Amino acid sequence: MGYSQAIVMRKLKLKSTSMISKWEKGQKMPSARNLLKLSILYKTLANELYYELGVQHKSELFPEETDRLHEALKDEFPSNRSP
Repeated sequence: MGYSQAIVMRKLKLKSTSMISKWEKGQKMPSARNLLKLSILYKTLANELYYELGVQHKSELFPEETDRLHEALKDEFPSNRSP
């Protein structure tokens, strides 16, 4: 969306940009309230803001689905093998 950390800080009524920096680096997670505000600000679903983390947690909770997906992808996109 092109927002600077300073703009996000003001919109979320934070005291500094340091917390935003920590969120961006994955060092901290925003509170549920701030996550909701971020999803509204960026016009997206909250889980989309942390897509990679969501994928990681899903694979931990449902490893059998992850295994099936990997197998399907291998069938769909086989690696280049020598004949």
